[in-house]
Amino acid sequence: MKTRMAAKKKRVLGRPESSAANLTVEVHADIDSRLARIEGHVAAIRRMLSAGEDCDSLLVQASAVRSALNGVLVSLMQGHLESCVVPCARSGKSDEALDRFRQALETVLKRL
Repeated sequence: MKTRMAAKKKRVLGRPESSAANLTVEVHADIDSRLARIEGHVAAIRRMLSAGEDCDSLLVQASAVRSALNGVLVSLMQGHLESCVVPCARSGKSDEALDRFRQALETVLKRL
């Protein structure tokens, strides 16, 4: 069984039942690792820019960062579905659960 994040009393913005605190430890670690790699990649791109690297190389690297961010979005959506939407639906609030998923999907797609 997947473990939940340690219950740290943090201020949760938005709905507590739809918080990143509900993500499993594995999902949280995966997303954090992906974001750390993206940070490193962006720092390398900034160095390339400062060094006057060619635009083609910068575009390729920027595209790789965008692709990596898409991976973060997919992981977040999957985690949101598993740890926020499904439990809401199982509690008998299927209309609310579907609305939450629709809102999350709309937020992600609107930004693409």
